[in-house]
Amino acid sequence: MTVDTLNTTATATVVRVAHGEGWLTVCDRALLTPGRGVAVLLPDGGQAALFMDRAGAVHAIGNRDPFTGAYVLARGLLGSAGGRPFVASPLLKQRFDLATGACLDDEEVAVPVYPVRVD
Repeated sequence: MTVDTLNTTATATVVRVAHGEGWLTVCDRALLTPGRGVAVLLPDGGQAALFMDRAGAVHAIGNRDPFTGAYVLARGLLGSAGGRPFVASPLLKQRFDLATGACLDDEEVAVPVYPVRVD
C-alpha cells in the first residue's frame, strides 16, 4: 500500500486518513509542523503517526514501534534515504519508510501505512 497525498496546495486544510471503509478526518493541515509528527487515535483503538515532511507531503504510518511495542513513532526524527522520507524510532533508532512502512534496518519488519488525503 502506498500513501496517496492529494490536493496539497496552500488552500487545502483538512487531513484525512483512510480507515475501514472510509476517510477519517484527523486535523487541520495548518496544525502540522514540517519535520514533526503527531499521534492520531483511530476509531478501533489503534494509533497512527501523522507527519508532514519538509516538502509539504503528509504521511501516516502505524504509531507502534514493532521492536519495543511502544506507541512512539510520532515522536521520531524525520530524515531521508535515497530521496525517500523516513522516521527513526526515538527508542532504538530503527528507520521506517513513510511511503511503504518498511524498516530500512531490518527487511523482515514493517509498520502499517495509511493512505492520506488533504482536502
